[in-house]
Amino acid sequence: MNDSGKAMKPEAGSDFASLFPERRLERRSFIATSIGAGFALALQPVSAQTIKTDAVGLIAGEVKVPAKGGDMACYRAMPAYGAPFAPIIVVHEAWAVHEHIQDICRRLAKLGYYAIAPDLFARYGDATRMETSAIVQNILPKILAEEVDGDLDACVAFIRTSGAAKMDRLAIIGFCWGGRAVWQYASHNRQLKTGVAWYGHLSTPLGPDAPSALDLAPSLTVPVLGFYGGKDQGIPLANVDKMRAALKEAGNPSQIVVYPEAGHAFLADYRPSYDKAAAEDSWKKMLAWLRYHGVE
Repeated sequence: MNDSGKAMKPEAGSDFASLFPERRLERRSFIATSIGAGFALALQPVSAQTIKTDAVGLIAGEVKVPAKGGDMACYRAMPAYGAPFAPIIVVHEAWAVHEHIQDICRRLAKLGYYAIAPDLFARYGDATRMETSAIVQNILPKILAEEVDGDLDACVAFIRTSGAAKMDRLAIIGFCWGGRAVWQYASHNRQLKTGVAWYGHLSTPLGPDAPSALDLAPSLTVPVLGFYGGKDQGIPLANVDKMRAALKEAGNPSQIVVYPEAGHAFLADYRPSYDKAAAEDSWKKMLAWLRYHGVE
């Protein structure tokens, strides 16, 4: 599934904030208040090739992040000893913070990072217990970029007050819907050292109150590494080429890597879409990119 949903794209030059004044004033409280165990309902059964990372030597589990409207449930993993660590925010796919995203956090923690994954859908329900069609109909259309940016800002504040992170080495990574959020947040928070976006949509905005990643490219200053599949049916290579060209024209050091034989969600080892070669290579490239930008 390409977890794009559908969102209205404002006309060029629109004042995005003014288009939705009533929703800007509203701050929903959280419906989903905890991080569950296991894989999302919509994804069962999972593949036998699913990667499983234990929590030995880690501090791993749910934390509550103070945010507007209440406490936001997040999954955090970091080494048990040796703080402070470089922090990485991990942004989920369409199925919220289920086992795959938790495992990604543990993989990063095993490498010495402070990894935290907020449930950015929690104001609208528990996506881990919904069918995909319900998420597309009842959650994705309600998402506002302003709200996502605010919740990610809350995560940054939580990381800072933890005393366990090197705040001058902050990064963000995301997958599919979360990949799109990476492009959005990189435009919002210029204090980020870098971001990494796996197959994040480029022409569809994160919410109706924001431009698309393609529209953001000319003003983007944070370097982002983007990974895309050449056979992804939901993200045309023409858009990938446009994004690469726009970033280059803007003088932004971001890079985009395309795996010609991979489709969408090629890093998702629990799904049939998993492409081992592309997944392993992109993971290695991510780590090298993070080190290059001082996130270590």
